[in-house]
Parts: sequence; structure tokens; C-alpha cells
Amino acid sequence: ADPLPMMLVQIAIGPMNNFSYLVSDGVSGSAAVFDPGFDVDVILSEAENRGLRIEYVFNTHSHSDHCSGNDDVRRSTNAKIVAHVSAPIYKDLPVVDGSKVEIGKLEAIAIHTPGHSKDSICVLMEDKLITGDTFFVGECGRTDLKGGNSGDMYDSLRKILKLPDNVEIYPGHDYGERPHSTLGYERRNNYTLK
Repeated sequence: ADPLPMMLVQIAIGPMNNFSYLVSDGVSGSAAVFDPGFDVDVILSEAENRGLRIEYVFNTHSHSDHCSGNDDVRRSTNAKIVAHVSAPIYKDLPVVDGSKVEIGKLEAIAIHTPGHSKDSICVLMEDKLITGDTFFVGECGRTDLKGGNSGDMYDSLRKILKLPDNVEIYPGHDYGERPHSTLGYERRNNYTLK
């Protein structure tokens, strides 16, 4: 089957250089928002301007700068909250490693990537990987916060490295030299993968 004309919109939000994402299959109008930590009105109006129905909220992990807007989005859209089974937040759809969620015709696959936090996930959709605070452009997530573990981070990065070079990386913060990257570029240039 031909790949869908998938839509991914990167939205800079909040005072901590966060990124939120709007993702749609590009066909049905069904959409998901990722990590609505701040500026929910900005995210909702972006969806409205593009004619998207937000049906899911994905949280890459439970730190408040990634999920404090969950309730506002849910109230406005009736979206279902998707988070790792271990996340200590309200969720409608608890996921584990390998769980699949259909965003319209687009398949979103959860990859459990503890290290920054126990409940961290990355989400793969076709050739795009939303990495939250597991992996940044040129860097990986910090492991010194509660629930962080550098051994887990090492294992999680190895898991991500099994994906092909053409996979595009979309991080949870704008910490790098550019807002997104590819796994191939990071494999060659990101010191944390050496």
C-alpha cells in the first residue's frame, strides 16, 4: 500500500523550549496531539485551522511539562489519553512496549524507552519517531531526575538504534542545532550514541 500523506506539525510551546505535535493520517481528519504541556489554546487552534479532530492525547512521559494540558484538551475534544501503563497520571489507554493505536488510518506504535523516566515511551508512525525526552537532536534525555536510570537509557537508545537510518526524530524539546533530525544523522553525529 502507498504510504499515507501523513501530517506532522511541530509546535513550539511554553517556557522550557518544549515541542508538542499534531499528527494526522492526512486523509480522515482524525488526529492526535503529543505532549500538550503548555499553550493548549495554541494547539487546539492549530488543529482547528487544519480541520483536524483530536481523538487522542499521547504523553511520552508523565513530567508536567509534557502532560499538564491533558485535561484541557480532553475537555475540549473528548480525546482519549494514551500513556505508558506505569505512568502515574490519568489515562484511558494504557500502553506497553509494542502497543498499537490507530489514528484514523495511521498506526502509532509505542516503544517503551525508560531512562529519563520509568514511563517514557517513543512513538513510531511510518518513518517518524516522536521521542519525548528519551532522545534529542545531538543529545539524550537526562537521567538524574526521579525515576531516571542511565542503564535503562543505554538499553533504550540501543532499542531505538535498531530502527532504519531514514527514520525522522522529533524530540520533546528544542535543545539541538535544529528542531528535528534523522536517525542516520544522529547515529553519525550524536555523541550519546557512540
